[in-house]
Amino acid sequence: MFSYAGEIAALLTALCWSMNSLFFSSAGKRVGSSTVNLLRLWIALAILVPVHTVLTGIPIPWRASPTAWLSLSLSGMIGFVLGDAAYLEALVLLGPRLVMLLMTTSPFVAALLGWLISGETLGRWEICAMIVTLAGVAWVVGEGNGGGDAKRGTGFRKGILFGLLGAVGQAVGLLFSKMGLKTGISPMSANLIRIAAAGALMTGIVLLTGRFAYYRGKFKEKQALRMIALGTLLGPLTGVILSLYSVKLAPLGVASTLMSLSPVILIPISRFVLHEKISLRAVVGTILSLLGVALFFLAPLLSS
Repeated sequence: MFSYAGEIAALLTALCWSMNSLFFSSAGKRVGSSTVNLLRLWIALAILVPVHTVLTGIPIPWRASPTAWLSLSLSGMIGFVLGDAAYLEALVLLGPRLVMLLMTTSPFVAALLGWLISGETLGRWEICAMIVTLAGVAWVVGEGNGGGDAKRGTGFRKGILFGLLGAVGQAVGLLFSKMGLKTGISPMSANLIRIAAAGALMTGIVLLTGRFAYYRGKFKEKQALRMIALGTLLGPLTGVILSLYSVKLAPLGVASTLMSLSPVILIPISRFVLHEKISLRAVVGTILSLLGVALFFLAPLLSS
């Protein structure tokens, strides 16, 4: 019997990342993207280690296999440190909506890597659903300048480059996560390893470059700290654990595509929370994307 658990986890991930992008974008404009990246990892570790201890009896999953540690550590370093560093900088330069458009390229990279390395396949209906979903997402967030402040100059071009690098980093990080999860480790333990490896790398970079005093001064921005904390709860903690469940239970390309629905989810948030005017184009794009999601759920029946 076909299970929708992986797909549902991917949709919930998209919701978490929608809110996460709003908080991190605002905080990054106050204290810089590198400060957001470093502090969110520390906050995530401070929360996740006690939770993991209560649920499993150990603070760190020491008993995980060497393969799991290697794959998940690489996933964390590539996804959180490199990919998310680019993603967070793009948020500052372009704003959430345009960055989310660029992140929709991640499923194509993920599907290609899943095919080349893991031998995963996608049926024709899954491929059609991916195209429909991504077309709707691109139609929604391609309107205007995406809400960012960057003009079509150096800052805009840098934002585009960082956004694309963030998409590649996310795809590669998911691939290594899936490799680690195949060893049987739980998604919560896997996420802890990813965050611990990324946090250790980021902290080492800060200490080696002598920039701790710089970051300590940024930590005094209380409003930014609150936003980073909220974004961390939704992103590196809840969102990432859900994403790991998704890639464990669903094909990598399918999971990544559903996770890319974040910009569509931002439409009602923008309308009812931020009180922005929503155009007919945005509504049409949202409907198109939702049709793509529905096609994902119907794909097993259509293929049988």
